[in-house]
Amino acid sequence: MTKHTHLWAYALLVITTWCWGLNAIISRLAVGEISPMQLVTLRWFGVVLLLLLIARRHILHDWPILCRHLPYLCLMGACGFSAFNALFYIAGHHTSALNIGVLQGSIPIFVLLGNLIFLRQPIRPIQGIGVVLTLVGVVTVASHGNFAQLGELRINRGDGFVLIGCVFYASYSVGLSRRPDVSALGLFAVMAVAAWLASLPLVTIETLQQGWIAPSTTGWVLAALVTLFPSFVAQVFFIQGVSLIGSGRAGVFVNLVPVFAAIMAVLFLKEPFEVYHGAALLLVLAGIGLSELGKSRA
Repeated sequence: MTKHTHLWAYALLVITTWCWGLNAIISRLAVGEISPMQLVTLRWFGVVLLLLLIARRHILHDWPILCRHLPYLCLMGACGFSAFNALFYIAGHHTSALNIGVLQGSIPIFVLLGNLIFLRQPIRPIQGIGVVLTLVGVVTVASHGNFAQLGELRINRGDGFVLIGCVFYASYSVGLSRRPDVSALGLFAVMAVAAWLASLPLVTIETLQQGWIAPSTTGWVLAALVTLFPSFVAQVFFIQGVSLIGSGRAGVFVNLVPVFAAIMAVLFLKEPFEVYHGAALLLVLAGIGLSELGKSRA
């Protein structure tokens, strides 16, 4: 694998994590504008429409191979897309942003454990140190630099939703290592359709429980933004990044999400930028660097 290939993978994954950081901002703006399950359903319906417009050639070309792996790909789309997003949005109603920020940092750990258990990929000591550093960066952001707050954390229903969601997305990340040899767009199209179909029962249950409240104008705009960036651009780039450097190395980049979310909170939500934001960014980048060094030596 060439240096150019590595740099291209890093660029794709950084853009991916920026889009996912944007998703956190949109999630905050969506409160009172659009319900959680409406947002999940509309985002994947929008992605399906986009893919039908621009990826028909890829889908038709890859269909013979995709068809042979259809159950596997549908399961990945339902778990990695619908289930994770649904749990993420619901958790925001039951737990604090501090808890969510800390617990989301568990995704790379679940990925490495999944690789160890299912793919028999050993965890190198230097990779473990890299993961610890990135987790410290995540905790720094989530706790606003006040580590004393961590002792006050309590596991509640929302925390459980976040952890289960992290397991779902980590399973999806590990599963991408065994993706069929097809184009990123063809692969994503099948999983996006599965995600949309899986979201329909969820929005139905929500409507039966709470009644249907149409999204506001702002809600529709937010649904469009979350469709284009976190759902479409990020997922295509993530699939390609995993195919280039593997799920274990790509999973470490997920820890950039809270850092980007913090930066965008300053820019778009006018939250103050503190010293701990810079410290967290350095920790996360150092952790990614160590993980990459460990992989290169291996």
